[in-house]
Amino acid sequence: MFTILDRYIIKKFLGTFFYSIVLLLSIIIVFDIQEKFDDFIEKKAPLNEIVFDYYVNFAPYYANMFMFLFIFISVIFFTSKLAGNSEIIAILSAGISFKRMLVPYFESALLLAVLSFVLSAYVIPPANEVRLKFENTYIRKAYVNNSLNIHRQIDDSTRIYMRNYVAQSNIGNKFSWEKYDGKVLKEKLMSDNIRWDTTIHKWKITNYYIRYILPGGDSIVTGRVMDTAIAMVPTDFNTRLNQVETLNSDELNEYIEDQIRRGSGNIEAFQVESYKRIAYPFACFILTIIGVTLSCKKVRGGVGVNLGLGLLLSFSYILFMEIFTQFAIGSSLPPLLAVWIPNIIYSIIGVILYVKAPK
Repeated sequence: MFTILDRYIIKKFLGTFFYSIVLLLSIIIVFDIQEKFDDFIEKKAPLNEIVFDYYVNFAPYYANMFMFLFIFISVIFFTSKLAGNSEIIAILSAGISFKRMLVPYFESALLLAVLSFVLSAYVIPPANEVRLKFENTYIRKAYVNNSLNIHRQIDDSTRIYMRNYVAQSNIGNKFSWEKYDGKVLKEKLMSDNIRWDTTIHKWKITNYYIRYILPGGDSIVTGRVMDTAIAMVPTDFNTRLNQVETLNSDELNEYIEDQIRRGSGNIEAFQVESYKRIAYPFACFILTIIGVTLSCKKVRGGVGVNLGLGLLLSFSYILFMEIFTQFAIGSSLPPLLAVWIPNIIYSIIGVILYVKAPK
């Protein structure tokens, strides 16, 4: 059962949070319109698509991105006001422990954490699909795949290689495939290039020769053009990294497993995206406890001092997350550890502050 105090704190917490996040989104949208206005005019984007396809799906994406930051700021802001008005002193003087006072804070944080997880895992991905389609049509430049020496495992017996892939024309240069029986090479094809034929939805291989490795001796077959139904499609090579944001959590995990099976490199960014969908909601609890313990004491200077310190800590938290994310993508640091290191560090800070908080 919620007490009067619980309802009062939950109302203050959620009210301050939603007011601040709506205010932030309004400012972001205004600046985004100003930045992209020339693109909208130049590419003649329809008004209904700008509003409903782009900004309606733009808002939840950025709301979730900044959610944990504004949870922290909201807690700092309204708790500092409670302390400044001596309301926290009155609560503790009435026999309510500091631990009990934290209950409505964590109930609010739990609600926002669940909301963040549901949004990032299942609601935002389909919204991102519409938003990114709009961006790719009216804002972004054509995608260029800069990967060289691409190796993929298509299935248990087939591996392919191409020197590079040209996304605009769906052509892979210096293409080869190898077919195995267990660990024994049975067939190898080499060609000048491979091209996706949009009319028959198959790959065309140009200027090829195939070497069959047989018990009685090798056999070689050459040709000019050959159609083949390799189990891969152009989107395996010309998908932007942020296209993974269009996959819900179940689809993203399947995609990662498929890329690992195929032997694709550079999947760390996809793993980071998957782990972030759990780590970010958990951050709601960490930043809530830090915010309460920082601002529950009445200090000279009022809300401004606590809010300034809160902003410093929140931006340092964001900085840590970005640094360790880049470490996971560009080094040998495991993605799971990289995503959770900031939470571990700030959990320790939260415990220390809680122990020292006024009881």
